[in-house]
Amino acid sequence: MSTTDRELRVGMVGYAFMGAAHSQAWRTVNRVFDLPARARMALICGRDAAKVADAAGRLGWDAYTTDWRELIASDDIDVVDVCTPGDSHAEIALAALAAGKHVLCEKPLANTISEARAMAAAAVTAQAAGVRSMCGFNYRRVPAVAMMRRLVADGRLGVIRHVRATYLQDWIVDPQFPLVWRLQRDRAGSGALGDIGAHIIDLTQYVTGRRITGVSAITETFVRERPLPAGSSGLAATVDGTGVTVDGLAAADANGSDGHRPATGPVTVDDAAVFVARLEGGVLATYEASRFATGRKNALRVEINGSLGTVAFDLERLNELEFYDATRPAAEQGFGRILVTEGEHPYMSAWWPPGHLIGYEHSFTHQARDFVEAVATGVDPAPSFVDGLQVQLVLDAVTRSAELGSSWTEVEPALATVAA
Repeated sequence: MSTTDRELRVGMVGYAFMGAAHSQAWRTVNRVFDLPARARMALICGRDAAKVADAAGRLGWDAYTTDWRELIASDDIDVVDVCTPGDSHAEIALAALAAGKHVLCEKPLANTISEARAMAAAAVTAQAAGVRSMCGFNYRRVPAVAMMRRLVADGRLGVIRHVRATYLQDWIVDPQFPLVWRLQRDRAGSGALGDIGAHIIDLTQYVTGRRITGVSAITETFVRERPLPAGSSGLAATVDGTGVTVDGLAAADANGSDGHRPATGPVTVDDAAVFVARLEGGVLATYEASRFATGRKNALRVEINGSLGTVAFDLERLNELEFYDATRPAAEQGFGRILVTEGEHPYMSAWWPPGHLIGYEHSFTHQARDFVEAVATGVDPAPSFVDGLQVQLVLDAVTRSAELGSSWTEVEPALATVAA
């Protein structure tokens, strides 16, 4: 428990899947880490008064509001945590930075390059006044991933040659699954590419310390029309952040309430994206993101091959790394398992004795810990909004490459685009 009397009063916009995950982190972070400031869950925001009131009580917030502008204008809020769909990230984050609030914004940073550039530029300007911002790529905070980065940085893999990354899910395989906001370009920006592909893009750049410089891509939308959500009067129905959760949605009745075929709408995002890439230094890479990989629920895997060894991470074995050390005698070579639960492993000293496992939710607690520590000590947290822009530039290059028929597409450096 923190020994300081300093408080960082948090206001969160959004309360569904990501809101619940972030709330778990804010509830927990002061109880397991000794921090230079205490995070207080001061205010939660959502558009539906009844639902956000329920969320405030259930998730542990002091108060609620239905107006995010009121949250930002409040003198009692120091930190704005943005957990809404991507189409509102820029407006909320820009207003919060302009009001002098520290901002934690979920990934992907925005829906468009222009929005992401504006957010990164505003964050750089605010930084000069001591206002901090961070993009929420929580998988960086998995201890095994942080350990993976340490092995690469320490030269244990030698010269990096290959990167392989996949993120596979199957939650929209059923063509009767409703047309939720994640399947609408104007709300989500892109489909599997931005939703889960953004994670493996950030994760591989983070682990290797190298940015993606160019891509050649293909994308596909397998189901192009879907039923509107039950009770929906149109495509503006929301799911995460300010409405009901995905789990709470049901497709319209098979025959519609009046016996006719239910209303449908177009799916305007990708269901899957596959691309090859180069990272700085000539590293070859392959990426696959799909929400149509039947049987795969949340299967993220990253493998890095170098001249002296290989390291691999599988989210479904979250506490482990596979490690091959090619410098060992030939008779002793083979893939071994590193169980990342020791006190000297990243983040693990706050938790349980060696061998005791942690879970998905801990990555958000670690994210909150790093953010609070950075804000309280006047350090710029990572990943920054500029880092978030870098991922956005890759997403944009993948989209453009696919639209042009897999043509090779260069990726601009984020810092150059902010400076411009």
